[in-house]
Amino acid sequence: MTLPPQALPRQPATTTPTQQFGSDNYAGICPQALEAINRAATASTPAYGDDAWTRLAARAVTDLFAAPQARVFFVFNGTAANALVLATLCPSYCAIIASEIAHVDTSERGAAEFFSGGARLITPPTPDGKLTLAAITQAMRRTRDFGASTPAVVSITQPTENGLLYSVDEIRAIANACHDNGLRLHMDGARFANAVAALECTPAAMTWQSGVDALSFGGTKNGMAVGDAVVFFTPQLAQGFAERAKQAGQIAAKMRFLSAPWLSMLQSGAWLANARHANASAQAFAQAITGLNGVELAWPVQSNAVFVLMPEHVANALRAQGWRFHTLFGSVYRFVFAWDAHADSIAALAADLRRCTQG
Repeated sequence: MTLPPQALPRQPATTTPTQQFGSDNYAGICPQALEAINRAATASTPAYGDDAWTRLAARAVTDLFAAPQARVFFVFNGTAANALVLATLCPSYCAIIASEIAHVDTSERGAAEFFSGGARLITPPTPDGKLTLAAITQAMRRTRDFGASTPAVVSITQPTENGLLYSVDEIRAIANACHDNGLRLHMDGARFANAVAALECTPAAMTWQSGVDALSFGGTKNGMAVGDAVVFFTPQLAQGFAERAKQAGQIAAKMRFLSAPWLSMLQSGAWLANARHANASAQAFAQAITGLNGVELAWPVQSNAVFVLMPEHVANALRAQGWRFHTLFGSVYRFVFAWDAHADSIAALAADLRRCTQG
């Protein structure tokens, strides 16, 4: 597969890895984001979001979604985005339904429960990591008693924590079921750009046009230094979010350094180009390791992550070569590709994995 050219020069393959694929958080800042920060650094401007960059960035987000009525907020990271949105949508005496592998449950130290003041997380079985209508129904049946925490919100991750995608039709079906039962639908979009690139649909089609009420829109994994956006597609649902964000220490004094990169990346199209490159890099790696002895894909590669099943001694040998990657779900090894993934670094990783399988 031919990868699109990148702004940075290709790195030569060496015996010591020059680029790692343990997470897309390893990546540097893409040029468009860095240039925006540099431009924002040259002027004095009002603090706490009362600046032109933040206003223009919020407008760029609403334009991207063709949703002028939407409310947009910028926070430091995805955990804050998820936790504060869910706390805003879910009273403390209610519950949030999510996948059993959802980031909000497995990787955020109870942030949603903490900031909501006690809302429960309900995580029905989801064999492939995706919530289904049956799983949501099962979760609701368990909470019909007055003493139980009644669900108020469903949270889905797009792409999921194991790299799979909800189709637009699947999102719409979940949203319809939510709204029929008085629930709100939240989308954890830490890699939302990768999902848009993979499905080749509009951001609007994947969100509010399909019934999504609120979105955590990831910027950090898309090439920014820091900063995710929160989008409420129904303005009334945003009531109290700004106050929660302030309480949580998420209202940056120099907010323009969070918001200016959004303006640059959305206006330039870098957000989508970065995601396409990351997705293509994952596909290239998956193709390069296809057929290796004892190595197989745990799930189809649908976004920018590759989940691999391989013997433990092979994984240990690969780590001994200096490669960093995560073990998830007990025995699955994850490789994630970012905006700056280099073809020769991917080839070096695949070659080392091939040698490790050969003993």
